[in-house]
Formats: sequence, C-alpha cells, structure tokens
Amino acid sequence: MKRFIIAILIFLVGIPVFSASSKTHRYYEKDYQNAWCKANGGITEYILPDKARVDCVTRTHAIEFDFAPKWAESIGQSLYYSNRLNKTPGIVLISENGQKDEKYINRVRTIANLHKIDLWIMTPEQIR
Repeated sequence: MKRFIIAILIFLVGIPVFSASSKTHRYYEKDYQNAWCKANGGITEYILPDKARVDCVTRTHAIEFDFAPKWAESIGQSLYYSNRLNKTPGIVLISENGQKDEKYINRVRTIANLHKIDLWIMTPEQIR
C-alpha cells in the first residue's frame, strides 16, 4: 500500500512539470541570451552578491531576457539588476509569435519609455 501511495504522489507531482514543459518554443531563452549577449560583448548569467542571475551584462546595461508573454516580469527584473549594478536597465523581449506578441511588446514599450529602460525585440530568425 505504501508503494502505491508513493507512486501516486510521484505521478501527481510530475504532472505540473510535464504540463509546464509542453509549452514549446523554437529555441530556449538561453539560446537567445547567448546569441544576443555574445553579439553585444556581454557576459551571460552574471551572478549578483544576493545570488540573483542577470541574463546579460554589458559595459553599459543590465539586461533581462523573457518571452513576450512574460513581459511584466522582465520589467521588474531589469530595474532591479540595473540598480544593483549601477547600469542602464535593458530588456530583450523574445517574440516567436509575430502579430500575437504585439500586445506584449506594446505593454513593455509603454513602461520602458516611462522608466528609461532600453528595449530590444528578438525573433528566432536572429539566432545564429
């Protein structure tokens, strides 16, 4: 009976993991991050003293990468990282869904303009 309960628990715990990974992207966020950061002379996965990881740090910017639907998260993270590093905040918003992502891009653009966050849009075609 114990084995049955353990098997059920393992199965139930695994369901969210499998369903979360069912959202497929053409590339991983890390692929976009590596391509963009390398092309712009940055350091990827820069670790702050509090163990937070900045996706890309360049000479002038602390940059957060996110897929377009996660637009809101990118704003807070870029502002926090830039504050900790005394750099300009930046966001690279990844758009894999063309016109469907425009509403997210417009939302970020509105806030980026207000808070002086530099914004770049990256598409799968830019991966080299």
